[in-house]
Parts: sequence; structure tokens; C-alpha cells
Amino acid sequence: MKCSVYIATSADGYIATPEGDVEWLHSAGNQDADMSNNLDMGFNDFIASVDCMVMGRKCMDVISSFNLTTEQWPYGDIKIYVLSNSMKEPSENLRGKVEMYSGDISTLINQLEINGFKHAYIDGGATITSFINLQLINEMIITKAPVILGKGIPLFGEVNNSIQLINSEAIAFPNDFIQVKYGVNYL
Repeated sequence: MKCSVYIATSADGYIATPEGDVEWLHSAGNQDADMSNNLDMGFNDFIASVDCMVMGRKCMDVISSFNLTTEQWPYGDIKIYVLSNSMKEPSENLRGKVEMYSGDISTLINQLEINGFKHAYIDGGATITSFINLQLINEMIITKAPVILGKGIPLFGEVNNSIQLINSEAIAFPNDFIQVKYGVNYL
């Protein structure tokens, strides 16, 4: 199964403030830029390429805090699993949209493969690091926002081994965000 990361960070590599806030993503960059050629910076094309998603509980909490309407829900009908050892039920506003999972990640991925899933979207800093340490991530699409937070929640935690990023592609958007796509090669 292919496992891909699609995530935004500050220029200094943080995915959120120390309190978990991501509002800075909406104010960063050139707000007057003409983004009509790629308004979502490739997100809809990426979502169309995946058939399931695995995210961490903190990521779910952030999404839950947005109180998205059905029309605003960005994931369509993609099967979503939320990793948590402490929560058995999702937030009220996410019931029916996500399924909680506590257990071995490799077992989950094997079960997804058996069930016919082919491409998983992996989201959340700790979850991404866990998948990297299990050598399960195949590609990463990281969009850097033109802002320096100075502190916060880093994209990557401690990894077990060095990882070589290969076959890089980069896009500079008119709003000053830069997106880099990497293949992952485990050394």
C-alpha cells in the first residue's frame, strides 16, 4: 500500500503553534496573489488520488474544532481512521466520518490492504513520525508557508534512522507558499 503525506508547515518546520493552533496558515503569504490557477495548491488532486486516511487524535481534534459543515468537509467519503489509545469515540461532530483505532499500525495497514485500499493519506506530526519509523511512508508533499513561528509542534519527531528524500519536485505559488514533493528512501 502506498502511504503519502500531504501537510503544511511554517518555514521553520512547525505544523502548529505550541497550543495546537493553525490559524497562521490562513494569514501567511501574499493574500492579494492571484491563485485562480491553483487555488487549493493541489489538495483536491491529492485527495482524489487516495482512498483512505490515517490521522492522529490531535489532528482529529484540530479538524473537529473547525466545526465543518458537510459542504466544507474536505475528505469526501474517504475511509478515515484516527489513531488513539485513549479515545474510543470520535468527537460528536465527527461521528460517522471517522473511525477510532487503537492497535498496531502495521496491522491496520495490512488490514486496509486486505480490504482493497491502495493509497493512504497519513496526517499529523506524531502519526507521520510513527509511519516513518515503520518505513511505511512512500512520498511526502510538504507545503511551506512563508512565516516563521519560532516555536511550536514540529512536523517530525525523533526518527529511528536517517531517511533519504529523493526525486524532489518543487512549486512556488503566487502567494509565496512553496510546495516540495519527495519520494522516500529508507537507508
